[in-house]
Amino acid sequence: MTEKKPTPLLDNLEAGPWPSFVKELKKSAKSPMVQDLLGVLERSYEDKMGHWKHGGLVGVRGYGGGVIGRYNELAREFPDAAEFHTVRINQPAGWFYTSDVIRTLCDIWERHGSGLTNFHGATGDIIFLGARTSEIEAVFGELIEAGFDLGGSGSCLRTPSCCCGMARCEWACYDTMALTYDLTQTFQDELHRPSFPYKFKIKSSGCPNDCVAAIARADLSIIGTWRDDIQVDRTAVTQYAAGGQIDIAADVVARCPAGCMTWDGRSIGIDNESCVRCMHCINAMPKALAPGKDRGATVLVGGKATILGGALLSSVLVPFLRMEPPYDDLKELIRAIWDLWGDHGKNRERVGEFIQRIGLGNFLEQIGLDPQPEMVAQPRTNPYISYEPKEGRP
Repeated sequence: MTEKKPTPLLDNLEAGPWPSFVKELKKSAKSPMVQDLLGVLERSYEDKMGHWKHGGLVGVRGYGGGVIGRYNELAREFPDAAEFHTVRINQPAGWFYTSDVIRTLCDIWERHGSGLTNFHGATGDIIFLGARTSEIEAVFGELIEAGFDLGGSGSCLRTPSCCCGMARCEWACYDTMALTYDLTQTFQDELHRPSFPYKFKIKSSGCPNDCVAAIARADLSIIGTWRDDIQVDRTAVTQYAAGGQIDIAADVVARCPAGCMTWDGRSIGIDNESCVRCMHCINAMPKALAPGKDRGATVLVGGKATILGGALLSSVLVPFLRMEPPYDDLKELIRAIWDLWGDHGKNRERVGEFIQRIGLGNFLEQIGLDPQPEMVAQPRTNPYISYEPKEGRP
């Protein structure tokens, strides 16, 4: 272990009223890996540059992904942090744990790694931060023995994630946890053996509140919705009005993005044909309003953060799909997308960028979906678009 060195720049980050990651790292500084990690970080601030290089994927037997290589270019100066690999672990659906399970995970990691964790990474995984290459197989073996599996990394299906859904949320329109578990078990090969042009993320939210931000971060977003009328408890509406805790006209009706609500001082009216399922009125008056009873999900495609191109929000692919086991329609759609994108996608091209490149019309034709009005992101701006009627259609 290297001699502990002063870290004046890191010490400054502990000042002030806000929680400091430096303070938390120092709690774990008994570990030689963490002590050297602090030294590398101090040097990074001194030199105004990072001293880490991405090493691709570090494989374990039978798996092509799950461990991300992290190598330190200051290995001679900080040998205990020369390798600081990141291990992604497939998290429980909805992020439910018992205290015994968390203790088991922490014990494994203290035996074989730095002890630093991240619950959870951007994809949703449990993250173990800081492993040497020589310890990877041992970590993997103990995780499997404890009932856990590695998550996805590299150009593969990333670990599917979801909100807690029906386990705790009264607005959930389908069982997000059951779907996530089913998809994870079905697509094990795609999760552990990178074969795609780039990463593919599936995130499931039980209602349009989208608590896992699927629409902004997932290549395939599955967001709960309904297709009948919003349920209205007239008595509860009256109680809201009489209670004075909310101004129904100003705080609910006037803020409806679709302008589909009315309030006459006694009763609330909703033009459900114009409702865009934004959840604002339901969130504002949860005792009086609720999603309809005919529930399912909207399937969207193409969300991502900035990598090669700009950030994209997901676009509607299937306006309404019932989410009931065995989810055959959804799985067929996913496989059709993968087949097309896998054959024609460019290296490091996300599926949203692929759709932009080939055009939504071509994409829909190749995966076997008919265009629908909900897929239109904006009004047509080019008047020179030809329309080719198909046989049997006007």
